[in-house]
Amino acid sequence: MTPAAAPSRPVLGLGGRWARFALRRTGRLLVSLWALVTASFLMIHFVPGDPVRAALGLTAPADLVAARRESLGLNDPLLTQYLHYIGNLFHGDLGESIQTEIPVWDTIAQRFPATASLAVLAFVAAVLIAIPLGVAVAVATRRGRRRRTELAFAGSSVVLGSVPDFLLGVALVAVFAVNLGWFPVAGRDGASSYVLPVIALTIGPAALLARIVRVEMLTVLETDYVRTARAKRLPALRIHLRHALPNAVTATLTLGGMLLATMVASTVLVENVFAWPGLGSTIVQSIVLRDYPLVQGTVLVYGVCVLAVNTLVDVALAVLDPRSTIGDL
Repeated sequence: MTPAAAPSRPVLGLGGRWARFALRRTGRLLVSLWALVTASFLMIHFVPGDPVRAALGLTAPADLVAARRESLGLNDPLLTQYLHYIGNLFHGDLGESIQTEIPVWDTIAQRFPATASLAVLAFVAAVLIAIPLGVAVAVATRRGRRRRTELAFAGSSVVLGSVPDFLLGVALVAVFAVNLGWFPVAGRDGASSYVLPVIALTIGPAALLARIVRVEMLTVLETDYVRTARAKRLPALRIHLRHALPNAVTATLTLGGMLLATMVASTVLVENVFAWPGLGSTIVQSIVLRDYPLVQGTVLVYGVCVLAVNTLVDVALAVLDPRSTIGDL
């Protein structure tokens, strides 16, 4: 008798793999959002001080402060406040600012464009600087050539990548705004006001990204298909840009997405250096004033931006190289 064949393992089609990929990423996104909301809620509630007293002033009558606290639900147990906050989020309600009594959504809508434009411009500038620089240095220093160029690039990129954004911003203000008077000291008024904050946000990420581009490019330049392209006597520019660069993009794209998320978060400090009217200066002011709804709303927006960028990077990587993200599902 012929032995029974072992049951075959069902083969998961490409559609099924993409479905599991989307399900896994959505699950991670929801868990991360819940952790972010919870952390921001607990963080601001553990900050010492009375938000109502900060809003009404030290001379406000005690009965007025007590009535205001009661109307805001601040006398309820912390768990009750948390559940009420979560319930409002499901209805798209971020509450009102304790200080101004303006809906948090209105403040975010007014301030977010300034922060988004700053972060996006800095990211685009970093990419436009880093990729050509990394490719050029990789080509120039391939196989140990131009050792001095390699050492100068490595040293300068480490130094520039290690300087904190806010410290670089202070130096830029002192030199180019205060001493030379070339650019505005603070505020968002015209294209010239973008120059210094964008530079402060760009230098470090561009240096780090250029190093990664160089390393990836050096690896790709030693592959067989690049050697074949050279053997065919194709123009060097075509080899480097058409054959080598696209294959060095995967790691660069991953790091680039992380850098964009970092730039969004870095705007908090840079905006305060340049008195930039964005969410970064708003969140610092609201923390000082213990404005619970405004702090929670701005933290949530920052977190959603970071999570959205990371999710888009995962999707882009899955499209460029499905084996790296969905092939093992």
